[in-house]
Amino acid sequence: MDSLPILSVITFLPLVGAIFIFTIRGDEAVVARNARNVAILTSLFTFALSLTIWVNFDTGSADFQFVEESAWMPAYGIGYKMGVDGISMLFVLLSTLLIPICILASWESVTSRVKEYMVAFLVMETMLVGTFCALDLVLFYLFFEGVLIPMFLIIGVWGGPRRVYSAFKFFLYTLTGSVLMLLALIAIFIEAGTTSIPDLLSYPLPVGMQTWLWLAFFAAFAVKLPMWPVHTWLPDAHVEAPTAGSVILAGVLLKYGGYGFVRFSLPMMPEASIMFTPLVFGLSVIAVVYTSLVALAQEDMKKLIAYSSVAHMGFVTVGAFSMTTQGLEGAIFQMLSHGVVSAALFLIVGVVYDRVHSRDIETYGGLVHAMPKYALVFMLFMLASVGLPGTAGFVGEFLVLVGVFQVNAWVAALTATGTILGAAYMLYLYRRVIFGALTKEKLKAVLDLRPREIAVFAPLLFLVFWMGLYPQPFLNVMHASVDQLVERLDLARAPIKPATLVAN
Repeated sequence: MDSLPILSVITFLPLVGAIFIFTIRGDEAVVARNARNVAILTSLFTFALSLTIWVNFDTGSADFQFVEESAWMPAYGIGYKMGVDGISMLFVLLSTLLIPICILASWESVTSRVKEYMVAFLVMETMLVGTFCALDLVLFYLFFEGVLIPMFLIIGVWGGPRRVYSAFKFFLYTLTGSVLMLLALIAIFIEAGTTSIPDLLSYPLPVGMQTWLWLAFFAAFAVKLPMWPVHTWLPDAHVEAPTAGSVILAGVLLKYGGYGFVRFSLPMMPEASIMFTPLVFGLSVIAVVYTSLVALAQEDMKKLIAYSSVAHMGFVTVGAFSMTTQGLEGAIFQMLSHGVVSAALFLIVGVVYDRVHSRDIETYGGLVHAMPKYALVFMLFMLASVGLPGTAGFVGEFLVLVGVFQVNAWVAALTATGTILGAAYMLYLYRRVIFGALTKEKLKAVLDLRPREIAVFAPLLFLVFWMGLYPQPFLNVMHASVDQLVERLDLARAPIKPATLVAN
């Protein structure tokens, strides 16, 4: 492990697989079959390699581990630097887990341009893993923005009827926020003289400078999360994206925003983060309540789940900006659990869409009679989304509420309404799709879950209950890094405690 640049291998192995797929020749059926086989084998091997990081990770250390460093642009102090800590390592695993699941879920549903589709997902994996491993601002920005290209193509080429509109909306929203972040990165480089993230995490940026830097980063991360009111690109992107595109969009891409806040905004700009905490709390509470109510009014299954994602991400920002150990660990855990549960819910929609070719809730009803296995799996993921104790969704929400309650009881109470509203819209969806009499003729002949679909859901179900019943292995990984972040925030908050900005 010491001599092998494991993070670089995990990051760029999917890119090697994508290049290999490009070389495949033959008739269309042969090319499609070989492209699928190469993609699934590459992604599974990448996931297996990523597990070695967890096995060899030192949970007692808050330092970056498996660090790789080499000269890239030495004249400017910019280097190729990779590493993970207890916060980023878990997102690497989430990314490498969901990509093979996406490829398997698309095995039969994607029949056109299969070669290019598999290439897009493998390139996406490289960008996702690279974002979470990058320890240089320039390298981070390249991966952070690079992920837009494969996702733009996945929505725009393999999406629904309004795919081009949704792809451009997604691209323009996220790119606009990221341009402001680029200006902030340049300013940080000029001020600190380095782009090394570990060095910048301990560099005292001037308080006056922190204010506008924080706002520039906020523009990028708020759109990616997405926070209200810059969330409007998300429902369109989800509705038009193919099932696997929605899985990655909800499962990993939305986590870019929360990860950015925890990695950059809070530790690098602590005084500004404290100052803007009331703003974040206000926007987050609105997101939790408003988008939950909007979800209740949806007739499209994908739109309902998309709006529920905005509400769940409201929990993330509330927990992160509580600046408590429980709140931050809850926010990170919530991102991980949402990554698993939301991915599963979009796959649930994809199963019936492949059979009936409709996402309208009114199209369904009584599916429990024709698809009992499907009804059971749907129920388990629905309850995890609601936050049923014993499932992954409960742990993150509970820790967030505990952390926020220590800071502001009103914010905690308003955020907690999201759990009630979440139960309302998810139970409403489940009742209308699954229960009732099976009266529609086209539903009577639908097939229940096939072995390949069971193989897709099995690892996600395992994670939902592992994280819900025994979350300690995940919390152990992040604890040292979170403690270090809280200590830094406490030092920044100490001089301004008499004029408390967040406690009252």
